[in-house]
Amino acid sequence: MTERGLAESLSSVVGGKTAKALEKAFGMTTVDDLLRHYPRRYAERGTLTELSTLEEGSSVTVLADIEQVTVRQMQQRRGTILEAVVTDGRGQLSLTFFNQKWRERELRPGRRGLFAGQISSFRGKRQLAHPQCLLLPDGVDDDPEAIAAFAGALIPVYPATSTVTSWQIAGAIRVVLDTLGELPDPIPERVRQAEGIIGLSQALRQVHRPASDIEMAQAHARLRFEEAFVLQVVLAQRQAAMALLPATARVIGGGPLQQSFDERLPFTLTSGQLEVGQQIADDLASSHPMHRLVQGDVGSGKTIVALRAMLGVVDAGGQAALLAPTEVLAVQHHRSITAMLGPLAEAGMLGGDASATKVALLTGSQRTATRRRELLDVISGDAGIVVGTHALLQDTVEFRDLGLVVIDEQHRFGVEQRAALAAKARGGMRPHVLVMTATPIPRTVAMTVFGDLDISTLSELPAGRTPIATHVVPAREQPALVERAWARVREEVQAGHRVFVVCPRIGEDADGGGEADADAADESPIASVIEVAEQLSSGALAGLSIGVLHGRMSGEEKDDAMRRFAHETGSDRIEVLVATTVIEVGVDVQTATAMIIIDADRFGISQLHQLRGRVGRGSLPSLCLLFTDMPKGSPARERLDAVAATTDGFELAQLDLQMRREGDVLGSTQSGQRSSLRLLEVVRDEEVIVRARAAALDIVGQDSSLAAHPALLRAIEALVPREQADFLEKA
Repeated sequence: MTERGLAESLSSVVGGKTAKALEKAFGMTTVDDLLRHYPRRYAERGTLTELSTLEEGSSVTVLADIEQVTVRQMQQRRGTILEAVVTDGRGQLSLTFFNQKWRERELRPGRRGLFAGQISSFRGKRQLAHPQCLLLPDGVDDDPEAIAAFAGALIPVYPATSTVTSWQIAGAIRVVLDTLGELPDPIPERVRQAEGIIGLSQALRQVHRPASDIEMAQAHARLRFEEAFVLQVVLAQRQAAMALLPATARVIGGGPLQQSFDERLPFTLTSGQLEVGQQIADDLASSHPMHRLVQGDVGSGKTIVALRAMLGVVDAGGQAALLAPTEVLAVQHHRSITAMLGPLAEAGMLGGDASATKVALLTGSQRTATRRRELLDVISGDAGIVVGTHALLQDTVEFRDLGLVVIDEQHRFGVEQRAALAAKARGGMRPHVLVMTATPIPRTVAMTVFGDLDISTLSELPAGRTPIATHVVPAREQPALVERAWARVREEVQAGHRVFVVCPRIGEDADGGGEADADAADESPIASVIEVAEQLSSGALAGLSIGVLHGRMSGEEKDDAMRRFAHETGSDRIEVLVATTVIEVGVDVQTATAMIIIDADRFGISQLHQLRGRVGRGSLPSLCLLFTDMPKGSPARERLDAVAATTDGFELAQLDLQMRREGDVLGSTQSGQRSSLRLLEVVRDEEVIVRARAAALDIVGQDSSLAAHPALLRAIEALVPREQADFLEKA
């Protein structure tokens, strides 16, 4: 089989029935898809599966010995039950068959076989009901053909389902491998030689048919490096393409708007903020567009850095746009920027500063008259700063001279959306792009996800910030602590402070956007905003002013709730805000000093850290309580204990990555495609990624079009989702 054969449909090679089953179970459509379905482990013919490690509900393929077989009549109806007990010498597993007495002839004690199905439990015993069976031939150790059929000494065990077994996948792969010829390699020869890795054809044979542990390791090393290398080439191409784009140089620093703003600041900028600000200024002075990521922990002052850059661009005659992922965050940004600027945001108004500009707001729920007025300020250039949600991407939004795009929480926006806003610059020029994230990024993720961006890090917190005390409250084990927590909420409110209560759901069957983890799920109901607010109003917090905030509310309702929570002090105030994760990023209420997260085990580590960052924004001591019913020692409880143990977002991000893996680094899982990573793990394989990045930069530096590397180009086409490939072409 040639390279062309890899693109062939599975049905033409393995038959229509098998191809249909593979597509339904795994989304495979081509021969290449099948060959890239790597074994998840290998069973040695002399080593049995450790049956004690099997988890209920999981689809498994086990290698075990048949210990005993019994057949009995069913009591409640006609028919028989055949039960075969298999063993690994330490544990046992039952195989149950209904009305299949004939299997007694083949399932003889002493025989060894592969058994596949879903683990269940009956009367305290783990079992496979109606499993699929493949018995190893008697005398397999002496039969060369049988040995070949079972991949030599190592039997590949593939990710399987209840309908497609591991050995069915192995059989389909065997058909392909028997006709596999030499394939053009996406890794250039000089890179393979420098790395000391084997070629593609050899790697595919050895990963599916390893004769030894050494061959298996060689295949894994090669295929792992290939994943890292192709990904890094994509990122290097993006970086090279963006470096060739034209942009208007914006020399900033010392302009009247930025200088007046600096003089108005009630605090001193940290050395980190000044350093990152200078990096941005240097980038903006270039005739090629800046593409820089500013990362920093919760409360590190990223917004101030971005605002100073925006003011500098306005001073230089351009406009700046701030794109926020939610309407709540966009409104919050607009309100806080306007407040920080004061007279500097009141251009054309009585009392406005002579060098002032306007700050426009564009969201999807604005009234027509308001939106028309804001659009006019944008297109005329009167609004130097424009804050908005996805509404900024619409065709009706035109800028006079868009010089800088600031994207907050960039992981919530796709490449296509970012490109749509960047394309709004006039005259064929591209705006400079500044990306902000409050989710600290481990080094390996930075290289794999953000390898096309220059990265700046804010590692210190502004002076005056107090640490947030965080505690886990085992609600079911110690109800007295729950009562004390609500009493503490009353004390905070009586002191004039504000309190958040966060729930995973809105109410009824609505999803509030929380990360519900599988190991946290149980039979107990999940807390919802509507129910919790009602319970608190009539119970533990009766007499306090309680409000709600969630994604089903209109833009005006959300804005009103935040205004009453953050600013009102009269009878219209909200003292306790019960909300979903809609408050996760950007919400800045200086008087918020306490947060209770109910069913905290339903959220991931990074999300909990982001939520916690909504308190402690000022100089007041602050508290975060994590309610959970999860028992001590469970994975969910360990995750909460980790959050309570440190407020270092970088440490938590690394731990989160270790516990969750990296998912799909190119984001294609958001559009329903399979993950681009199969063997590469960014936590474990940092050294591989570093080497792959160096090799990729070298290859792209010599030929960014990759015209001399057609196999590498085809690998990129297979990896990069179509919309991202379009972005590369447009760039």
